[in-house]
Amino acid sequence: MKYVKIIFQVLLGAFMTYAGFSHLTIARQEFVAQVPVWLQFTPGFTDFIVLASGVIEITLGLGMLTQWKRWRGVVGALLALFYVAIFPGNINQYVEGINAFGLDTDQARLIRLFFQPVLIFLALWSANGWQQLKEWWQWCKNCKKK
Repeated sequence: MKYVKIIFQVLLGAFMTYAGFSHLTIARQEFVAQVPVWLQFTPGFTDFIVLASGVIEITLGLGMLTQWKRWRGVVGALLALFYVAIFPGNINQYVEGINAFGLDTDQARLIRLFFQPVLIFLALWSANGWQQLKEWWQWCKNCKKK
């Protein structure tokens, strides 16, 4: 099972690193289309969101690829939280009927929505992010008590 997890870490890491670089280069306009309309204050701000999310994706992708055992759970948990954070962009693409990344039908955009929970699960499972999220949750509960 250890090697299956490593395979998924590498796949997620490579996918995220590639996606991050494409945010900054070849698919920048496609990613601009992903930014939810309620977050598009100005074209410059929208572009900043695309660039910043690209840098975050590269960082998380490289984190998954490096296999640092000490930080693996942290990177997995952060990647899962990132997938949650960008999910509104996928919903926006479906609701607004935005054609991007070859998703040019409502059915294709709807199917894509069901892949996000799979990515969240894989990030948590493959890098032991579940444990890290539990530790953060416990820490938050303890902070409230003080």
